[in-house]
Amino acid sequence: MQAQTIAFLIIVPFALAFLYACIHEYLRYRTEGRASYGLVYNEETGTTHVTGIPEHEEAYDPVDYDPNDYNDPEINRSSDDEKT
Repeated sequence: MQAQTIAFLIIVPFALAFLYACIHEYLRYRTEGRASYGLVYNEETGTTHVTGIPEHEEAYDPVDYDPNDYNDPEINRSSDDEKT
């Protein structure tokens, strides 16, 4: 195989994924209008992810994160086992 063919085969999946994301975001923009994106914190799993944030909510601020507030499911499960 030629080098150009190999490069093309490597780049095409990424280009298609980018094109799909562009089309998806454009269709979302047409139906819902402008969006504000930011981090959202999930207290149950202790993880964050990027998503659209409604206007009445604030984005997650990593400076305000307190690791002591994290609900670890393993700790809760072990304490439940000790109770029974």
